[in-house]
Amino acid sequence: MKIHGPRFARAGSVALVLLMIACFMLMPFSAAHLRDEKGVRVVADEASRRVDVFVDGQPFTSYIWPESLKKPVLYPLLTAAGTPVTRGYPMEPRAGERVDHPHHVGLWFNHGDLNGVDFWNNSTTLPADRQSKMGTITHRRVVSAKGGRESGELVVEMDWVMPDGKVILRETTKFIFYAGRNLRAVDRITTLTAQDERAVFRDSKEGVFGLRVRRELEQPSDKAEIFTDASGQPTEMAKLDNTGVTGLYRSSEGKEGDAVWGTRGRWTMLTGKVGREAITLAMLDHPKNVGYPTHWHARGYGLFAANPLGLDAFTGGKEKLNFTLEPKQFVTFQHRLLILSDAIKPDRLEAQYKRFTEGAKPL
Repeated sequence: MKIHGPRFARAGSVALVLLMIACFMLMPFSAAHLRDEKGVRVVADEASRRVDVFVDGQPFTSYIWPESLKKPVLYPLLTAAGTPVTRGYPMEPRAGERVDHPHHVGLWFNHGDLNGVDFWNNSTTLPADRQSKMGTITHRRVVSAKGGRESGELVVEMDWVMPDGKVILRETTKFIFYAGRNLRAVDRITTLTAQDERAVFRDSKEGVFGLRVRRELEQPSDKAEIFTDASGQPTEMAKLDNTGVTGLYRSSEGKEGDAVWGTRGRWTMLTGKVGREAITLAMLDHPKNVGYPTHWHARGYGLFAANPLGLDAFTGGKEKLNFTLEPKQFVTFQHRLLILSDAIKPDRLEAQYKRFTEGAKPL
């Protein structure tokens, strides 16, 4: 059989081109793939009970609702340099960390007394008789998830469920995830709608927008302490080695350290170091929120929370709020968490706060 050179050459060229195209499409790290990694990506995987958030292909945080938790949370939260700022316990315990308050996981939103039911302290570690009296926040669905060059968005729905299985509140929350140089940030815009009965948020120190930080960002403590939850159950906080523990709270009103607890303020920041990385965590309260300016449930052992619904607890009974929603009424709370790889001064944080109240992205 005679082989015709030119025809064979053309056929070989076509086959080679097709092979090259196939290989390009299968390459996991192709140029096109790398371009897709730029910016903020929000990837939902409801079968795995999580939504992952990436910045330029690197992890930032995840919205998770594992069966081991009694509420959905953002966990972990990382700086722009990739350093976790959240405590590992109980999800991923680290050497030297405290192992108290197993309900303090990542970043969350709940309350310690809703119609007499505790949604704050619930965890799978409680004995069955206590757990059966607690409220649970359950994930219902991901409404939308989308990315962008400098920010991404996630909208989810949750149910606040009473011990008898009745839904007391329907929650719709929008998360906005921001990224920039030395910056990560989260806006949490939460709308709570009462269902078929009145919902009374009785004043409690256990609330509302909370974060538990890693050991290095706690404030140094020189003594053992005992704290009680809303049910009066004690937790002993042992004195630990303070090596590398560098945290310090500062509020918009000039309060510092333990003096921040129970006071009001537009914002509070927690500064410290993890290794050589200077870190500032800041929570910002919005003027349209109930209870503005919020009280701060900011503890030296690493609990950092804005609580607008604890008036009686923070004023020693001198004032009361007991915020109430009638059936089908709703309320919206808006907060911003800044995670900065920098030890910023209060004036710079005040500028960030102004942008937040004006609806602008963080600097």
